[in-house]
Amino acid sequence: MKRSNRLVALTNFFIENPWEHKQLPHFVKLLNTTKASISEDLDIIDSVFQNEGLGYLKRATGAAGGVKYIPEFSRGKSEKFIEELRQMLEDPVRILPGGYLYMSDILGDPKKTREIGRVFASAFSMLEIDVVVTVATKGIPLAYAVASFLNVPVVIVRRDPKVTEGSSVSINYVSGSSRRIQSMVLPKRSLQEGANVCIIDDFMKAGGTITGMINLLAEFNANVKAIGVLAEADDEEEERVVEDYTSLVKISNVDIKQKHIEVNSGNFSTGG
Repeated sequence: MKRSNRLVALTNFFIENPWEHKQLPHFVKLLNTTKASISEDLDIIDSVFQNEGLGYLKRATGAAGGVKYIPEFSRGKSEKFIEELRQMLEDPVRILPGGYLYMSDILGDPKKTREIGRVFASAFSMLEIDVVVTVATKGIPLAYAVASFLNVPVVIVRRDPKVTEGSSVSINYVSGSSRRIQSMVLPKRSLQEGANVCIIDDFMKAGGTITGMINLLAEFNANVKAIGVLAEADDEEEERVVEDYTSLVKISNVDIKQKHIEVNSGNFSTGG
């Protein structure tokens, strides 16, 4: 196989299998070449990944040596994408009755959700995440996007138990926005005890729902290593009950009468 063909095959493997450790003999046999040629190919791919701000190849030597692809957006690429997102959300046509903001088009756009997933995965890449957890329903596409880059499964917390998922753990929590008592459930088989968890959600106001998820995950002795929210509300009247989180944008003001929305960068851009 020509080097150009090998480079395409190897690059495709790494992009499709992030974080998957493979020893060099695997590629030698797969591509019918030598270890020296594979090593040179990896140098080229690693250089391109880093120059393009898409991550890097992590290599280990010795008997158990090999290589794996760590997908990471460069800080500059992440902040550029967040700025584009911020500008999109400031469009006045997104204002809905009650002061809500229409974001379903972004959550339904595979390219946008993938880029959001890449930004969060880059921020949490060194935390040894075992599983991404979200609550049904709008956070689901974001959770899968993040999980695809971390190469881990997704677990969905639901409002009501489903008979097809077996016995479940259920808790009650206070919704931060409505102050109502609500419930959420998680099947016992869905999460290994002691797992390292990343919580992903589309929107956070006071943080009651995320606090509920944290309390539910505590029943599994899970370790919440990271919390990522696409958008947070900057509401001084609401007491924030979640402190340690990463947000991409902050919705500071929605003026229905003036048809004006103020959207700022979230704490991701400030290193929060």
